[in-house]
Amino acid sequence: SNKNIKKTQQIIEKELIGKLFHALKQNLFVLLRSLLKYSEYKIMPTVTKNLIIINVLVFFGTLVAQRYGIDLTNYLGLHFFLASDFNPAQLITYMFMHAGLLHILFNMLWLYWFGSLFLHFFSAKHLRGLYILGGILGGLLYMVAYNVFPLFNQEVAVSTLVGASASVLAIVAATAYREPNYRVQLFLFGAIRLKYLALVVIGIDVLSITSSNAGGHIAHLGGALAGLWFAASLSKGADLTAWINWLLDAFISLFQKKTWKHKPKMKVHYGGGTTSREKDYDYNAHKKAQSDEIDRILDKLKKSGYDSLTTEEKKSLFDASKR
Repeated sequence: SNKNIKKTQQIIEKELIGKLFHALKQNLFVLLRSLLKYSEYKIMPTVTKNLIIINVLVFFGTLVAQRYGIDLTNYLGLHFFLASDFNPAQLITYMFMHAGLLHILFNMLWLYWFGSLFLHFFSAKHLRGLYILGGILGGLLYMVAYNVFPLFNQEVAVSTLVGASASVLAIVAATAYREPNYRVQLFLFGAIRLKYLALVVIGIDVLSITSSNAGGHIAHLGGALAGLWFAASLSKGADLTAWINWLLDAFISLFQKKTWKHKPKMKVHYGGGTTSREKDYDYNAHKKAQSDEIDRILDKLKKSGYDSLTTEEKKSLFDASKR
């Protein structure tokens, strides 16, 4: 009798999972098309859109692989470095993996909201680089903590870390460090300063270290530390994401046609020195005027908030964030 009940439950669960998978698969292209459409109208910055699309594609790839009996979480999720399943590449791949629909939904919403806010104060390359940096430091702190603290001795061999939370929290922490008094509107809570929001989120992670998802919360703290470190260093002139962006640019260039095209020989023209100097002067004057305008807009943003900006000022700020 019990066996029949269990068998019936398994059949029902299989049918439900199958229907859910079918529905998700049908809506995948609709979701991606919507993301691309939003990007065209500049509602969503390109770098944010690309990160979200990668996460969504990996999530659906995991579901498809699961249907064929392949557990991508085991291959791409982050294992403890002494585990037999560990691979150094997992320090990168785990930050694009998610444990379920709600997991990826909330992470992508946070990435969209705070990614857009981050780009008001930093560049698109900073966002891309910090996403990776936050994930790496979050993963490293997770592995170190599970090795050092006796509390996790029984879990270290079987635990697997997945999720973009550490990367997203790095973006939140960096933005809060750069503009601590910037107000954001939260549903039910109203306007709250970024510094208080960041403190609440980090405080929850600290208090949750002894929970069933201790590894995830430890990784979140690593991501937050990465964000603070990045923002503090950048204010002193050091960009911690420079090496990540250099590697990413080098990797992306491998797939660009111009990389493989034969470069024509350089032609040298003599004379016309006055004209060149005039062009250089005009170029530098134009760049300085642009820089002064962005500084003015940022000052206005800091004093009066984002809503006080005109359409042209918002466009100028958006264009500057992509450079």
